[in-house]
Amino acid sequence: MAIFIGSGTAVCTPFDENGDFSYEQYEQIINYQIAKGADAIVSCGTTGENSTLDTNEHVEVVRAAVEIVKKLTSGKKKIPVIAGAGGNDTKHCIMLGQELVKSGVDACMYVTPYYNKTSQKGLVEHFSLLASKIDVPIVLYNIQARTGLNMAPETLSKLSSIDNIQAVKEASGNIVQVAEIAELCGDKLDIYAGNDDYVVPILSLGGKGVISTVANIIPSIMSDMVHKYLNGDVSESRRIQLYIMPLVRAVFKDVNPMPIKEAMNIIGFNAGKCRMPLSTVDDSLREELK
Repeated sequence: MAIFIGSGTAVCTPFDENGDFSYEQYEQIINYQIAKGADAIVSCGTTGENSTLDTNEHVEVVRAAVEIVKKLTSGKKKIPVIAGAGGNDTKHCIMLGQELVKSGVDACMYVTPYYNKTSQKGLVEHFSLLASKIDVPIVLYNIQARTGLNMAPETLSKLSSIDNIQAVKEASGNIVQVAEIAELCGDKLDIYAGNDDYVVPILSLGGKGVISTVANIIPSIMSDMVHKYLNGDVSESRRIQLYIMPLVRAVFKDVNPMPIKEAMNIIGFNAGKCRMPLSTVDDSLREELK
């Protein structure tokens, strides 16, 4: 069974004027997501600025996500919480993942190791060891633009034979590679679009949905796009994909999550600023986002 079907929002982590995590704003953001039909909440991914959270903060933010979602969905449809737990140190990834599992997450998402990178053989060993130590489903995250390392379809095929490696967030931007993953892995590995600009193409190859940045501001539209496609209304799903393209381009004109945080502030949330070394967007992009 898929961890979720539809649109999972990679939610921003709001910071107050002192640069500290704001539980109150996080609750407002997640409440908005659930009220507007998000199919999953992804905490502490790239958009959640996990790379500038220390371990204690990381665990605090994820625990808050689990607590808030549980409170808001009591007696209603279950909304899974997926926690980013990746890094470039396997030992730390295991420790962090185990702490996040204790918090009650439904799945952990692990990006390919960055900077020290490793080989394809090293990726198999890294993720195999993680899977043996983490007692929830695992989403692999392939984003070469951020990590400098692509996870080959053949590598994913090997990893898909491990029971709790259930999905991949594919953000390579290479639709041919996605087709090869679908060909080699079949129903052993669910595929989620990792880029908002090619959700429909991934759905056409059997994808289960998207882990989305732009869904921070348009959660219902992103969810509708996926469910329309999967329910057979391909033309309407395609129309939505094309309709959101100007917004997607604007949101990714500068380094994520700088533009999406600005957009959240524009529509009325107090998401705050990104932590340094990320900065703020320039005036022209701010106007375009408006």
